[in-house]
Amino acid sequence: MAEETDVIVVGAGLSGLVAATEIADAGKRVIVVDQEGEQSLGGQAFWSFGGLFLVDSPEQRRLGIKDSFELAMQDWLGTAGFDRDEDFWPRQWAEAYVAFAAGEKRGWLRAMGHRIFPVVGWAERGGYDAMGHGNSVPRFHVTWGTGPGIVEPFERRAREAMKSGRLIFKFRHRVDALSVTNGAVDGVSGAVLAPDDVERGKSSSRNLVGEFALKAQAVIVASGGIGGNHELVRQNWPKRLGDPPKFMISGVPEHVDGRMIGITEKTGARLINRDRMWHYVEGIQNWSPIWPRHGIRILPGPSSMWFDATGTRLPAPLFPGSDTLGQLKYIMSTGYDYSWFILTQSIIKKEFALSGSEQNPDLTGKSWRMTLRRATNKGAPAPVEAFKSHGVDFIVRDKLDELVATMNKLAGSDLLKLEHIKMQIEARDREIANPYVKDAQVMNIHNARRYIGDKLIRTASPHRILDPAHGPLIAVKLNILIRKTLGGFETDLDSRVFGEEGRVIPGLYAVGEAAGFGGGGVHGYRSLEGTFLGGCLFSGRNAGRSAAKAVG
Repeated sequence: MAEETDVIVVGAGLSGLVAATEIADAGKRVIVVDQEGEQSLGGQAFWSFGGLFLVDSPEQRRLGIKDSFELAMQDWLGTAGFDRDEDFWPRQWAEAYVAFAAGEKRGWLRAMGHRIFPVVGWAERGGYDAMGHGNSVPRFHVTWGTGPGIVEPFERRAREAMKSGRLIFKFRHRVDALSVTNGAVDGVSGAVLAPDDVERGKSSSRNLVGEFALKAQAVIVASGGIGGNHELVRQNWPKRLGDPPKFMISGVPEHVDGRMIGITEKTGARLINRDRMWHYVEGIQNWSPIWPRHGIRILPGPSSMWFDATGTRLPAPLFPGSDTLGQLKYIMSTGYDYSWFILTQSIIKKEFALSGSEQNPDLTGKSWRMTLRRATNKGAPAPVEAFKSHGVDFIVRDKLDELVATMNKLAGSDLLKLEHIKMQIEARDREIANPYVKDAQVMNIHNARRYIGDKLIRTASPHRILDPAHGPLIAVKLNILIRKTLGGFETDLDSRVFGEEGRVIPGLYAVGEAAGFGGGGVHGYRSLEGTFLGGCLFSGRNAGRSAAKAVG
């Protein structure tokens, strides 16, 4: 006979944890099932940089940043580009989420012990007009403690609920089907996987040791996206971004496989915007990988020169940190699936950060002493220097001719012509002596340095790339890094899932990446960054509170 509870949550990532803790706090019973072991609690959020999109925060105001709900909403709509009939609920979610980010989000987290690094980052800067893509002001608030710091409050709440008997975790339980009675989802069934104490993120055993079935009045799907399944990514790849890359690296572990999305869709759940994706173009192969095809994203400042595979500089405004999907579209239009940064030691020291909690031991470990070294060290942060020394995508040389020759060798081609690259670098270098210029990227550098946060820790002093005093020269081969699906199950603002006939499926909810972080695609075509964790928080909270009321 199936075990019974009030609500079942499928997935123990951030959105699932948020939903489950809200249910337990409402006095209801909840079971959380996950195909991975307890060591993977928190899912992808654990590995994240911990960035959160906040609007008109105290951190912004202290840095002289003037932000508002109206400006943030303008940026969101200009970035999302909502243009489909299916965008009705995503747009509702967008307005509700921006209001959350401008309102109670920070205080709600702070009451649980969450804290924020005081310097606000400026991600996705755009570069078009005021109504186009990008953040008009810095809004990327880094969690003090990075990904683990955002997971910790909800893990703590979950373990407290466990002690009271309101919450039960069932790890190594893989859901293979949803049960439906009289049109309502009322349970799950699947396989019990063999225990496996493999390190977090590594591929775990799929050996079966039993079966299970659970019954409940509501089921919340919090299973994540498809980023670890490259075949599925290629199947859904949008034509507007060209052909899918031949070579991809993964920003998520292998178990982010999209299985549960397919299982849920079979019950009649409406999956929309499946062709909307968020993949990075500054991916580097991890020299010390945890999961298969493990890649890391460079979080670049504005100064590195960016060249496509043929050695042509990317056009304005496709500079580092400006427009991720614009860069992806351009790169794929060249017929190649990689590109290059060329920079100096002075730039890498000041401007390179690596995404991921494990790549930022100072912020993750909450060490002010280590964090301050970012601004005072002679070299780049230790994880960056490790990639520079060991990473297969990094080349360090004193002379440009040697650098270009080694770049060609690494790419296995002779596409890069020394004179062509030298001409473009020298032209840029001639612009650097004046504070007023026509080179749009140099304008961006000057603009960045007017913001105190960038000037302190994210933007190098303007200098000539070919100035030996700032050397050595560094080239980085950049790969396509697979990360997020922006589409998902269509939901109302209570996270209830719609069926194909346009009616809510009783008992079924979806949150986090499985719901396109809310509504089936709250981001539209593009993200402003810092919005993925926030979407997990907001959709998980809405679903948990709604389900707790619905089960009576």
